[in-house]
Amino acid sequence: MARTVRFHELGGPEVLRLEDLEVGAPGPDELLVRVEAIGLNRAEALFRDGTYIEPVRQFPARLGTEAAGVVEGIGAEVTGFAAGDAISVLPAFSMNDYGVYAERAVVPASAVLHRPEGLDPVKGAAVWMPYLTAYGALVDVSGLRAGDTVLITAASSSVGLAAIQIANRVGATPIAATRTGAKKDALLEAGASEVIVTGEEDVVERVRDLTAGQGVEVAFDAVAGPGVADLARIVVPGGTLLLYGLLSGEPTPYPAFELGMPALNMRTYVVVRETTADPETLRRAAAFITSGLRTGAFEPVVDRVFGLEEIVEAHRYMEAGNQIGKIVVTVGR
Repeated sequence: MARTVRFHELGGPEVLRLEDLEVGAPGPDELLVRVEAIGLNRAEALFRDGTYIEPVRQFPARLGTEAAGVVEGIGAEVTGFAAGDAISVLPAFSMNDYGVYAERAVVPASAVLHRPEGLDPVKGAAVWMPYLTAYGALVDVSGLRAGDTVLITAASSSVGLAAIQIANRVGATPIAATRTGAKKDALLEAGASEVIVTGEEDVVERVRDLTAGQGVEVAFDAVAGPGVADLARIVVPGGTLLLYGLLSGEPTPYPAFELGMPALNMRTYVVVRETTADPETLRRAAAFITSGLRTGAFEPVVDRVFGLEEIVEAHRYMEAGNQIGKIVVTVGR
C-alpha cells in the first residue's frame, strides 16, 4: 500500500484526500518509482478545480507530473534504467493517466530522466518543469539569442526564475515584471537586469525607456488576458509574444489588428505537447539544462517545502501566489 493523493470531486484544496492504495506492477513501458519529492505546479490546481486545458475524465482522480525518486520496478520493454537509480519524473503525460502525488507511483519510462549528479531530491523535483518550459519557449520556439531582450511576466514563479537564468545563459537581457515591489530585490538578485512593478509602473513606458524605444524581441507571458495588448506594443517587428499561462483567467484578444497589424508572432506554448512529447526535442532540452546545472549557471529556486500530509496546505499556499520559486512536497519513507 502507498499513501496517494486523490480527489473525488472538483473544488478547492480541501477536496484533496490522502488515501492508502495498491500501486501495482509497472507495465511493459513503465517504471515503478519510490517518490522522494514532488514539484507542485499551478496546472495541478487548475486540474483539481476544473479549469485546466484538459478536463478530469473520471473520479477519483490523481494529480502530479513532476517528482524525484528512486527506481524500484522496471517494465519488460524498458531499457536504460536499473533498480536503485536516482531519477526525476518529467511533465510528459496526462494526469488522467498517471499521477505522482504519492509514496510510490507507476509512470511511463519516456517521462523519466536520470537525476543529474549532485542534485538532491528536492531540487530534482524542482528543476524540470520550469527549465523545460523556459528553454522550450525561449530557445526552441522563440529563438532567443545573445543581444536580444526578453520581458518575463510573473517573473517570481519557478518558470519565470528559470527564464531569467536561461536568458542570461544565452547572452540575452532579461527584464522581469511582477505585480508588487515586494519581490523586486529577489528578482534582481536572481539575475534580472531590471524589474518592472506592474502595479505601480506603466509597462509600455518602462520597456521603451529601458530599450531606448526599441522594445523586446520576446515577451514571455504567463498572464494572458487583455494585458497582451500592452505587451504587443513593446515587441519589436517580427518579434514573439509567447503565452504559456492564463493567470488572468480572462479572454485573450489578438491585438495586432488594433495596432495596425504589425509583424507580430503571437502563439501559445505547452511544454507537455511541444517539448517533452518529442524524444529528440527533449534530448536537446535535457542536454542544455544539465549543462547549465553542471556549470552552476542554473540553480533551481525552492521557496518552501511541505510534507505529503500537508498537501492541502501546500495547495492553499500555491494559490495565494506569494512564493518566489518552486513549492516542493517531500515524501517520507
